[in-house]
Amino acid sequence: MENTLSTTNVLLGIMAAVSVLEAVVLVGVSIAAFIVYRRVMELVRAVEFRHIAPAMMRLDAILDDVKDVTAKIRGETQHFDQAIRSTIHHMDSTAERVQSNVRAKAGRIGRPPCRFRAA
Repeated sequence: MENTLSTTNVLLGIMAAVSVLEAVVLVGVSIAAFIVYRRVMELVRAVEFRHIAPAMMRLDAILDDVKDVTAKIRGETQHFDQAIRSTIHHMDSTAERVQSNVRAKAGRIGRPPCRFRAA
């Protein structure tokens, strides 16, 4: 009977040692993963500082220029629209004056002069 208990105890000891070894390996892997994570984050910050930040500054400058150009175009478009509306209004009033003058002259031509009127 004692023989079977010693075998069981040896197997339990082996399983306990393997569990401790697994725990040590898990802690080691966790520490290594944390170190890799920290190095990757430093690399990401360096890339962001060297490449992304200057590109963002250039992009912001370009967008500011586009905003300024858009505002100028909007103002010029409004000015041009006002000029066209004014020109159309002047053309309409000129056409009305020409039309009234032509009607007045055509009315005089169509009527006989006063001295030739029949009584």
